[in-house]
Amino acid sequence: MRALKSILGTSLMEETTVVGRERITFQDLIGRFLRHLKARLEQHAGGMPDHVVLGRPVFFIDGDETADRAAQDQLEAAARAEGFRHIEFQFEPVAAALHFERTFNEEALALVVDIGGGTSDFSVLRLSPERSRATDRRGDILSTSGVHVGGTDFDRCLNIAEVMPHMGLGTKTRDGKRHLPVWYFNDMATWHRINQLYTAKNLRDIQSLAREAAEPEKLARFQHLLSYRSGHRLAAQVEKAKIELTDTYETVIRLAEPGLSLAVPVDREAFEAASAELAAKIAMAIDDALFGAKVTAGAIDIVIMTGGGALVPLVRALVASRFPNARIAQSDQFGSVGLGLALDAARRFA
Repeated sequence: MRALKSILGTSLMEETTVVGRERITFQDLIGRFLRHLKARLEQHAGGMPDHVVLGRPVFFIDGDETADRAAQDQLEAAARAEGFRHIEFQFEPVAAALHFERTFNEEALALVVDIGGGTSDFSVLRLSPERSRATDRRGDILSTSGVHVGGTDFDRCLNIAEVMPHMGLGTKTRDGKRHLPVWYFNDMATWHRINQLYTAKNLRDIQSLAREAAEPEKLARFQHLLSYRSGHRLAAQVEKAKIELTDTYETVIRLAEPGLSLAVPVDREAFEAASAELAAKIAMAIDDALFGAKVTAGAIDIVIMTGGGALVPLVRALVASRFPNARIAQSDQFGSVGLGLALDAARRFA
């Protein structure tokens, strides 16, 4: 599963997916995930926990307050259905700051950059050892902002730019008059849409398109992805390449299985070109956070980076260029939000 919260507040919540051999709604899937976490917590801590602070992105849905509220309501309903009675919410970048502040020994104005699997969230906060002991920190949170861009979006952009052309994206019909529909390829590159493609109708449609296509061999590869449900395996290889491009300049996206052998060389320059629009959206959200706090980039003393997407060199370079005088601090990349939520829960429910 990737970026599970991304489906909250969308029409996908009422659709179904196959888990094992069972077809369930995404609402049920989120409930099962929370049930598993609660069971693990009961084993670790003993007793039956019924108080919880749930992390949430600043915006589940960009530019739609009604849908954003619906997303939080859906998450709260899932938690209540699993036995949680006292439910509070905290913005994830604020939680990351609470965790970082435990080891911070000075007063500073901080910007938290949290690039998660499905969203990018930002907060401007005042931090200090004295403030860290306060129960109510609302006065220290100067602004929050966010955008629906995350690690899976970087995967999607790399997939569409470098892999999907080998599957038929951009292919014309034999008469050269039109391109093949693009939505098949966009969905195959989007983690939470892949499973919806595995239908008999879509397979028949692709077979029909292949007969019209100027390059039918490319559509044959896409047909293989549908026939053998290999879309998620391909997406995992794209994600693997994205991670490798964090530390190396070039790599190869590979998918080798009976009937399909794919090897697509990619380099960091191509990845960054494919991701340029995402970087621009992140930059705008950072500007929104600064504007909301009524501060300039020069006033930020420290930038706290967290979330797997914050490891992407393009993101790191963007932040470094925006805040040349600030200290760039690496928080616990994958644990800081959860640990900060635990600290927040201890304060609220003590």
